[in-house]
Amino acid sequence: QVQLVESGGGLVQAGGSLRLSCAASGRTFSSFALGWFRQAPGKEREFVAAISWSGSLTFYADSVKGRFTISRDNAKNTVYLEMNSLKLEDTAVYFCAAEVVNRDYVYHEYDYWGQGTQVTVSS
Repeated sequence: QVQLVESGGGLVQAGGSLRLSCAASGRTFSSFALGWFRQAPGKEREFVAAISWSGSLTFYADSVKGRFTISRDNAKNTVYLEMNSLKLEDTAVYFCAAEVVNRDYVYHEYDYWGQGTQVTVSS
């Protein structure tokens, strides 16, 4: 079994920054592709960003391109989401997810999910 624990959420003013972390345990971290998703009240969960096991491939939703950066530290079993220029519409619960893969790629078929961390952007 794999456990994913997110942290770093909180309240921030529009235009500000936050860095989310997701620590993984239970399986070799480098065998995962990792992703971040978010769910705002009353809305469906949506994809935010993903990263391959080496970090050489990254994917972003159009709504966050140029503002958010996903990265990972395989030595620390942690994936990060650096969020800059935050907007009111970025308010959501943010989830990290792990996908077991056999190559350095992201298939976007996630096997494990964290419990989420709240991000609230205020005006």
